[in-house]
Amino acid sequence: MKRHFFFLFVLMALTMSGQGYLSPSVNSPDITNDGTVTFRVKAANADTVRLVIDSRLDTLMKHTGNETWSITLRGLEPDLYMYYYIVDGMKVIDNENAHTLRDVKSVMNTFVLDPQGDCPVAVHNVPHGEVRAVWYDSPTLGAKRRMMIYLPPGYEESRQRFPVFYLLHGSGGDETVWLEQGRAAQVLDNLIASGKAVPMIVVMPNGNVDEQAASNMSALGNVQPTFAHKNWMDGTFEQSFSDIMNWVDKNYRTRTGKRYHAIAGLSMGGYHSLYISANQPDDFAYVGLFSPAISRMDQGKCTIYDDLEGKLINQFKQRPKVYWLGIGEKDFLYKDNAEFRKLLDKNRLRYTYHESGAGHEWANWRDYLVIFTQLLFK
Repeated sequence: MKRHFFFLFVLMALTMSGQGYLSPSVNSPDITNDGTVTFRVKAANADTVRLVIDSRLDTLMKHTGNETWSITLRGLEPDLYMYYYIVDGMKVIDNENAHTLRDVKSVMNTFVLDPQGDCPVAVHNVPHGEVRAVWYDSPTLGAKRRMMIYLPPGYEESRQRFPVFYLLHGSGGDETVWLEQGRAAQVLDNLIASGKAVPMIVVMPNGNVDEQAASNMSALGNVQPTFAHKNWMDGTFEQSFSDIMNWVDKNYRTRTGKRYHAIAGLSMGGYHSLYISANQPDDFAYVGLFSPAISRMDQGKCTIYDDLEGKLINQFKQRPKVYWLGIGEKDFLYKDNAEFRKLLDKNRLRYTYHESGAGHEWANWRDYLVIFTQLLFK
């Protein structure tokens, strides 16, 4: 009996210790109704503590006593933010904030700022769509592969057919990134509920043809994510894209035909969208290039990339409803995009251009998604 009580005492002590360890010792991030955000971190012996938010801000925090460092920010735009601390030169995450996301190998804390209740990437009290993780057969690649599909609110209850928007990720991303960092489901829910976007199916495939799925979602186990992939921009993904379209049309209630298809992507995904739409001009009435890579990357002789100028002229002869290009003024791909616009202008090919601040980052791409989605299928 004594032995039983001894182990019970130890178990209670461990449980209480665990609760004490896990309970927050400071409130961070502390977000007020007016959008003010205060960050606090315990760092007893630190000499310097810095706060880094995305690529937007890197600033020193102040030592405020009781082993705590803090900083208060005002005037941040409503959006999703990712952040971490640098304590005496070492990157650390905020242990008081349970919400994290991965950007390739880098793990950061997150928060959504929505002081007025109108941020398009926040969760609002509106009808919600459904997100499915599905596996499809790719005969071209000889593999089963994973992709994410957003179905609009009411899909299951209706017999309606819906247009399809193919949304492609950038280098280092996978089929999950438009949902996690891009907040695509929240954007679609909010725009559809407000009547600013029509109900649509959104297909988010994995553009890395050397992997079946996101790094921890395949039979290979806990593979570490990487920025560059084998065959990432050599035409292989573009050549296999019809496998995705055929599978979606077979398994979902889609509206077929060019006027009901859109494609867009960021960076590498913009590169893929550019060449897929140029090679399949009968398939897409809406094309969105978000900070796209432009220059041909392959070292082989893939016909996907042959005579881009001629293919673009042919594509525009078939009058796409929207050809949209957006990039940040500080983006490292700005010059390539400027040259691409010169090519379009030389051939009098009509497109919509949107230039924003900042650089090659999610703050821009989420905005582009909001803008572009409202143009589709109208």
